[in-house]
Amino acid sequence: MIIDVSRAISFVLAISVAGLVPAAPHQAIRLKGLHAYADDESVAAGEVIRFQVSSEVPYRLRVTKLGLKVDDRSSDETFHLSPKTYPAKVQSIHPGSYVRVAKKLPNVGLEELTLECWVRPWRLNAWQGVLTQHDYPDQCGVGLFINGEGQASFYVGSGGEYDRRAMVSGGKLKVRQWYHLVGTWNGHESALWVNGKKVGVWSALAESQTRQPGKSPLRVGAYGQSGNTSSFLDGDIAMPAIYSRALGAEEIIEQYNLRGLVEPDREGLLACWPLMEERGAKVADSTGNGYDGEIVNLGTWMIGGPSFDGTRISRYADYDPKQDHTRGHGLRLASDDLYDCGWSVTQEYRVPKNAKSGLYAGWFEFELNGKPHRYPVTFIVNKAPKAKKAPLAMLCATTTWRAYSGANFAKNVPRENRFWSTSGQVNDPSNPTAYNMYRDHRYGQPAYQVGLRMPWPAAGPEIRYSKEQVDYSHLMRGERFTHVWLEKQGYDFDVYSSLDLHRDPNLLNGYRALIINGHDEYWSKEMYEGVDRYLTTGGSVAVLSGNTMFWRVTFDEELGTMECRKYGPGIGGRKFANVGEIWHSYDSQRGSLMRNCGYPSWKVIGLDCSGWWGGANNGVYTPTKTDHFLFQTPEKVSFADRGTFGHAPSGYRRAGGHEGDIRLSSFAKPVKAIPDGGVFPAEPKGIETVANIKRKNARALDYFANFGKVDEATLVDMIWWERPQGGKVFHAGAIAWGWTLDVDPKQTKIMRNVLFHLTGLKASTPYDP
Repeated sequence: MIIDVSRAISFVLAISVAGLVPAAPHQAIRLKGLHAYADDESVAAGEVIRFQVSSEVPYRLRVTKLGLKVDDRSSDETFHLSPKTYPAKVQSIHPGSYVRVAKKLPNVGLEELTLECWVRPWRLNAWQGVLTQHDYPDQCGVGLFINGEGQASFYVGSGGEYDRRAMVSGGKLKVRQWYHLVGTWNGHESALWVNGKKVGVWSALAESQTRQPGKSPLRVGAYGQSGNTSSFLDGDIAMPAIYSRALGAEEIIEQYNLRGLVEPDREGLLACWPLMEERGAKVADSTGNGYDGEIVNLGTWMIGGPSFDGTRISRYADYDPKQDHTRGHGLRLASDDLYDCGWSVTQEYRVPKNAKSGLYAGWFEFELNGKPHRYPVTFIVNKAPKAKKAPLAMLCATTTWRAYSGANFAKNVPRENRFWSTSGQVNDPSNPTAYNMYRDHRYGQPAYQVGLRMPWPAAGPEIRYSKEQVDYSHLMRGERFTHVWLEKQGYDFDVYSSLDLHRDPNLLNGYRALIINGHDEYWSKEMYEGVDRYLTTGGSVAVLSGNTMFWRVTFDEELGTMECRKYGPGIGGRKFANVGEIWHSYDSQRGSLMRNCGYPSWKVIGLDCSGWWGGANNGVYTPTKTDHFLFQTPEKVSFADRGTFGHAPSGYRRAGGHEGDIRLSSFAKPVKAIPDGGVFPAEPKGIETVANIKRKNARALDYFANFGKVDEATLVDMIWWERPQGGKVFHAGAIAWGWTLDVDPKQTKIMRNVLFHLTGLKASTPYDP
């Protein structure tokens, strides 16, 4: 059943959702082509999935369950095709974070005024608002700015037409360095101070105009242009404050020396935002004068203030930001911050109550530039709440799909079988937001968060991440091969997203086995503990994944974000990240690698990440214990004809993929000395290696996240582990395990044996490739 809501009330800027949707006029980007997302990544059978679409062209909607041929859409089961074409409806996006203050400075003549703010700029090639009540060119009041020449600027105007003579500039700034900016007005002269030094003065003695703030909104991190909030600061701010008098030189120098650690306690303090919240969208005015603020488009917390050097924190230190009284508080803002499009719902689809759990897509079919296009919105259908559970639970690595969702608004292309790079596809011509966990913000700010209410075309069913002749995938399409194999073999399974498991870690109760599949790299504490608890109480897990449980994530569902603080450029961390910034804003706990956060994957599933490697030769398995029961019962796997498995008869299709997991005992010796505070853990008992993938002269990752060359390295271990604490684990250790299931009869038999020994189940419709 499709519900047409194309005439629903459009996105209205007067409505705000937790600071993520602008509630005042905000610079807009009109997108080209068609872009869409759903209100959630999963929906239960019988419930409604809601689509939000922006399109310059008419389109139709087709809803399908993905079929038994991974790349053949004719095998998909169509549940709905709209009987009519929906009209074009463009829904703009409004990127750019700043603090909106509802209360304005009184629009009266200014006898005296001081604006103060610490700022660390990330770009210096454009005008940016720091602390302003200013709307260019007709409501020009007061403000601290960074100008297009990379200088600090201070303006005290009439509240009306811009007067360039009233702008004081000076002090050449540098990127990624903290500066203390102060602008003072004593009734006849304005002065600009940078780091305790006066760098500019303007006298208004000859001017007849009254100096006043004007009627434009009070903002931190932006100013207005022609009625719209724009000119966003790409930078970090700390301790912004406003005084109703002009501070003296000694007071300014003292404030500079305090490095933003102490809230001003001075006469005439009118508003101050110490930024102590460190999470959420609200910013309190500590004076009690009512100048409380709301962050639009979230920004980034937990970066420290001007007194803090995050590079001095050891990765393995016992450090607690809350106990560090020299850390201070800062807020990072970006002109491309966007975590919720805020679009209105255009179509709703009620999934039938009897719909089978699995991977589905809403396909938006349209014509652009004379060529047919199809835009997919992937979603997962869970079994109806009261329906009987299948024997197997299949986990989709949707956290990883999110992490790779670069170019959320990728340029529409007619070709369905698209090959993407890790950083994402070519961006939409309108140049919208395009960062992800592998692609920083436009001006270099580390990308620590992605939005959940955004398009994520990287999760499309036909996206590949390889040269065309290799035909390799590691996100949604890569996972599909296992789904198809299970379905063809006759195994019954229910499908869940990462977010489903995060929200309800107990959903695994009652399943004979959980399958972790593909490239399940990003895990929350709740997911990790849920799987461990499930195993401890007698559950079984088949890990058909590589690079598993590598990075820790948190979710703030109220704000619709997933957060991951990736550190270490050599392992995919962000270039300008530092250890001091890896604590999460959602829970204030350490982030980055799971094994550095107290949640090592080896402790739950026996293996940890061995690294990643390039090239088309992704590796094949060699058995190490051919007499192991996984090779003997209930089906015997013979290696008489060839001593390897996990590959097609020829070509690039090999199970090793480009990332793998290994036992602790297989890790290479540390490339460098073990770092201070670092500990190489003892391996759990009972792990059996039954096969592995090795490579000579290999680039391998040691346990302390350093790459080095090794004469011979184990890239993948395949293990069976009956955990002393409870539960059975089969871990294939390779990212592309599913890719070769239906081309290698040996691997097919091994997989059937694995499921039998984990669950007692046999395939109801077994077949060999």
